[in-house]
Amino acid sequence: MKPIRKAIFPVAGLGTRFLPATKAMPKEMLTVVDRPVIQLVVDEAREAGIEHFIFVTGRNKGVIEDHFDRQFELELTLTERGKTAELELLSQDLPGAGTTSFTRQQSPLGLGHAVWCARELVGDEPFAVLLPDMLVQARRGCLAQMIDCYDELGERGNFLAVEQVPDEVTHMYGIVGVGPPKGKALPITRMVEKPPRGTAPSNLIITGRYILQPEIFSILGKQERGSGGEIQLTDAMIGLAKTSPFYGVKFEGRTFDCGSKVGFLAANVAYALARDDIAPEFRAEVDALMKGPPA
Repeated sequence: MKPIRKAIFPVAGLGTRFLPATKAMPKEMLTVVDRPVIQLVVDEAREAGIEHFIFVTGRNKGVIEDHFDRQFELELTLTERGKTAELELLSQDLPGAGTTSFTRQQSPLGLGHAVWCARELVGDEPFAVLLPDMLVQARRGCLAQMIDCYDELGERGNFLAVEQVPDEVTHMYGIVGVGPPKGKALPITRMVEKPPRGTAPSNLIITGRYILQPEIFSILGKQERGSGGEIQLTDAMIGLAKTSPFYGVKFEGRTFDCGSKVGFLAANVAYALARDDIAPEFRAEVDALMKGPPA
């Protein structure tokens, strides 16, 4: 069984829900406290032992590539000003030479197409997919928990991060049905994209973290367009499930959908309150806001 060394980050989306903020800046570069969303997701992958970071980009996304490169002028200025702490922070965040790759998704044909665009960079080995819109705040990162489960099971298969939601909202998500657990892995018996109300096989949703076998690429290459006229990753996974097992992993942590304004704002509050350097002062400000303006 091959280890998980590579991860795909689909970052070609337009971010229309955050206009005008995303008119000239990629949505993945919006900051949660003082770190771009994409940096937090890459941090999660690095913690899990990922060695090669593959970004599927689109037009006007060059700043993401710049973010994961050195900024010599900035480093020189910080050095001249004796800003050693800031220099060390930049050094810690910088991926190693040759560990990042960027490829283009020229047409907005969906998540499945974005994953397929990375096929030559992944090659013939299992890989992870992390959706930058989804942040998971956890003591041990979501992907690390999934790889733990992958290693413990010791079987060649595909793994999806899943979590429970109220029954009344299952029609808004991709849902899985599951069988009796095998250790921490839940064998997936069914996958449904946004089932009609009252028909979902469970209340477990797919939450934006995947470990997939490379056979998915040949299926995606022939996949017809599905919902929204896009090549859907879920449709390809349903096809792959006929020959390769899928498992759900119920991870420990809280998910924030940073593709929505409310989720993004909630993530900023949660991550700020988890920071020892600013939490006390920030909590006082939040408490004052909750009490409302003085009478």
